[in-house]
Amino acid sequence: MEDIFANPLFETVKGMRGLDTLVSQCTVIGGDVTEPELAISPEDRTLITENVSIIYHCAATIRFDETLKKAVMLNTRGTKYMIDLAKQCKKLDMFGYVSTSYCHLNEKLLLEKPYAPPADPHKVIKAVEWLEEGVVDGMTKKILGDCPNTYAYTKALAEALVVESMDEIPAVIFRPSIVIPTWREPIPGWTDNINGPVGLLIGAGKGVIRSMYCNSDGYGDYLPVDFAVSAMCVCTWNYVGNKDHKRNIYHLVSSAEIKVSWEGIIERGKWIVSNKIPLNGVLWYPGGSMKRTRWEHNLSAFFFHWIPAFLIDCLLYCFGYKPILWRIHQRIAKGFEVFEYYANNQWDFDNATILHLRTIINEEEKVKFKIDAGGVEIQEYFENCIRAARWYILKETDDTIPAARRHMRVMWWVDKICKTLIYGGLIYYIGKALYSMLFASVF
Repeated sequence: MEDIFANPLFETVKGMRGLDTLVSQCTVIGGDVTEPELAISPEDRTLITENVSIIYHCAATIRFDETLKKAVMLNTRGTKYMIDLAKQCKKLDMFGYVSTSYCHLNEKLLLEKPYAPPADPHKVIKAVEWLEEGVVDGMTKKILGDCPNTYAYTKALAEALVVESMDEIPAVIFRPSIVIPTWREPIPGWTDNINGPVGLLIGAGKGVIRSMYCNSDGYGDYLPVDFAVSAMCVCTWNYVGNKDHKRNIYHLVSSAEIKVSWEGIIERGKWIVSNKIPLNGVLWYPGGSMKRTRWEHNLSAFFFHWIPAFLIDCLLYCFGYKPILWRIHQRIAKGFEVFEYYANNQWDFDNATILHLRTIINEEEKVKFKIDAGGVEIQEYFENCIRAARWYILKETDDTIPAARRHMRVMWWVDKICKTLIYGGLIYYIGKALYSMLFASVF
């Protein structure tokens, strides 16, 4: 709890209420969703079942390349254990399961309704419990079928468990899309990880990512995390306060109102770091492009990712430093394997319940609990994201910006000079070859 409240995210509320007040209002329960009975002590379980009225189940592994056994134990069986606990709560008003709008990927238009799971979750849990991890790993591709990763598969299974429980407990499902940094509250652009678009912005801004295999005109559905939290609060008020139990699946999405293409994200990011908020230690001037075919990307990655990584790591090794760039590009390539599936497919989402909620909250609540896109400036938002990433992820303070700008100007000249030399050399040798062929054909 001390670590949580030490996060800059809580500075505003600590200033308003004081840290001691916040601590006094919280109770820590030791537990583990991968363990039977959630590893909660009998005393703590009694404390929960006698007092708790609202549960938000958010715990999950969000790694797309997680092993199937671990993902099932955490995402699916963990949800089953949480439902079992909720059934024991005497004052339960709502059990809220945080799912994802990207867990039924065979549906190109996802509606706010239950969908059949890819398998029987109970049978999958029993099978995974019984089998060794190595055996499960060997069967993973066959088990997943058309599902691209263990995350989507196990979240879909968990949804089925929640739907199954709706006859016994008051349960709702929240389906947020790709959760991205905050819009404004409590810190503009805040995040604590480099998942999603932030990682792309940093990679492109550092000059490391030069190519991606992606439908540049396609778009993802993004949701700032403060919008997601506000929406969950309003949905809870509607379900519990208004007793609107018919609406129990909520899509927390944005693409019906704001569509930002993948190319738009990268181009905005490159412009911002090149002209307004440069990052420290840029390896090359931001550039490159998205490729519509895999062979184009692979060719570009070979010349602009792998060869530079090898050469720079050799220099680092010679100067006594630990090689790092090759390992970074291995991680980027692994991330691209997941990203490419989502970037080259398209989904849309119906959000009729949220549209309804906008009509029943008052003007003050519309400001405090932001659940619409009014006033959102995309350019300003991405600038805040990069500035916050500089502070909170890269630990680059504002006093380093002038030096970063000077370094960026140097890298601009290096980029132009190198391109001039390379293209000039190619033109020279091609011209020389053509002249030789022409001379030979004449004589």
